[in-house]
Amino acid sequence: MFKKKGRVSWHGVVGLSVLLSVLLACVTIVSAQEPQVGVYVNSSEVVVFWDPSEGFSNEVIVMNNLYETLVRYDSVTGEFTPVLATSYESSADGLTWTFNLRKGVKFHTGGEMDAEAVKFSIDRTIAGEKGAFYIWDPVESIEAKDKYTVVFHLSYPAPLDIAASAAYCAHIFDPDNSDRDWFYEGNDSGTGPYTIESNEGNTLVILKQFDDYWGGWEGKHFDKVVFQWVPEEGTRRLMVESGEADFTQRLAASELEALRGVPGVEIVSVPSFQNLLALFNTAKSTDEPIGNPLVRKALAYALPYDDVIEGVMGGYARQSRGVIPFGLWGNSDQVKQYTFSPATAKVLLEQAGYPDGGFKVVLTYVAGDENERRTAELWKSELAKLGVELEIRGMPWEAQVNLGGAEDPNDRQDILLFYWWPDYADPHSFLSAMFETQPILFNFSYYSNPVFDALINAAKEKALFDRQAATQLYVEAQNILMADAAGVAIYDMSSMRAVRTSLKGYVDNPAYTHVVFWYDCYREE
Repeated sequence: MFKKKGRVSWHGVVGLSVLLSVLLACVTIVSAQEPQVGVYVNSSEVVVFWDPSEGFSNEVIVMNNLYETLVRYDSVTGEFTPVLATSYESSADGLTWTFNLRKGVKFHTGGEMDAEAVKFSIDRTIAGEKGAFYIWDPVESIEAKDKYTVVFHLSYPAPLDIAASAAYCAHIFDPDNSDRDWFYEGNDSGTGPYTIESNEGNTLVILKQFDDYWGGWEGKHFDKVVFQWVPEEGTRRLMVESGEADFTQRLAASELEALRGVPGVEIVSVPSFQNLLALFNTAKSTDEPIGNPLVRKALAYALPYDDVIEGVMGGYARQSRGVIPFGLWGNSDQVKQYTFSPATAKVLLEQAGYPDGGFKVVLTYVAGDENERRTAELWKSELAKLGVELEIRGMPWEAQVNLGGAEDPNDRQDILLFYWWPDYADPHSFLSAMFETQPILFNFSYYSNPVFDALINAAKEKALFDRQAATQLYVEAQNILMADAAGVAIYDMSSMRAVRTSLKGYVDNPAYTHVVFWYDCYREE
């Protein structure tokens, strides 16, 4: 959604094995049936933001099992399924949206979910101006019409059902238990099927069933779910292979191939709305090479896209065309696409006053992500032929963000390599959060262009009734990004998961990247 990302050794894996044994023993005491504990091993920190009004990162995998939204987006049908709302409708002018709420839904903290809770949750998220709060930009006011009816009044027509289904910042929580410090102590007040049992910072989170879940617990379900940060790809692969883990994502192609054909393991590869981007530091002085648009364009032409897609990704990706990924509306072949052209790169460097290179740029990536590291190494090799030194630094995600937020732009990295996946299934998620002038957390290109800003906001206001016109505005905006070389989207990736064949019920939904909706899953050997 990035969006994030230590070190865990075999000692840590042994510790997890012991932990699972203890969990099984504890569940056995209260259950006559064999208990089920699902295990998700993640490539980076499990939780970055604990407050549901601030969500914008890896916590998507946990939060969407603790909290729920009014509706959920089905990326296959393009329709919305009911969750906390049983039905909804919009006015003919698209300015009023009415949601009818499910009755009898309990928060994990004991209170009942109602219209006042929905109003409070969204109002708090909007007022906080953190995370993906901008998804609610069209909302002018929220009205709790009666106990189970909530009405959104908009300042311009917008597809509010998309915002209401978002993977971040659309979650409903208990107004009486919504203190930020309390959330960051590892507590939750959602309505989801699971609630937090314990956690060890952002490295390990254990969820347990919420007994009063409105969906009930008949049928097959997991009793507990463990989320563990295991950055080493080989360790995660071995954990899935041995059955110590049920699910992991973002393995390198070589690790996936090592698992192919292993009894009890399935490789799941499906299209996603996730891409890998290199964001250039446009805020640096033009005296610095990266501050020069010609240099940034040269760097983009020096990236060996085909080698990355085939050699690093093993074909589980396609070169990006613009920032909006393939499969999401707004993607278009009218957007300029950089190609690998060392000759063009050399000409641009000459025009910029660096005919023989002779400078260094610093790239940071998330330590432990082999796809990012190997992509950077291929880029480094090509740049060296042009006399440009690419210094590659693998860093924990938090350290990478802190460097990117340095007060002096000249102290920040020149290139930040990272993934983006949607907050909600809308092009605006990709363009506003990373490139709009307003101080959104992930504008690591520090880009500011009022013409670009106006285009994407005009597109946003046309999206409900004239998607074709909105797409053309998004195309124009992306071409401005390409001309200014604020960054380059490298590839749109397929979701690559290693999953135990005994894990049943898992369905990948690219609108909720990397999320396993564990309530729908169970184990069957």
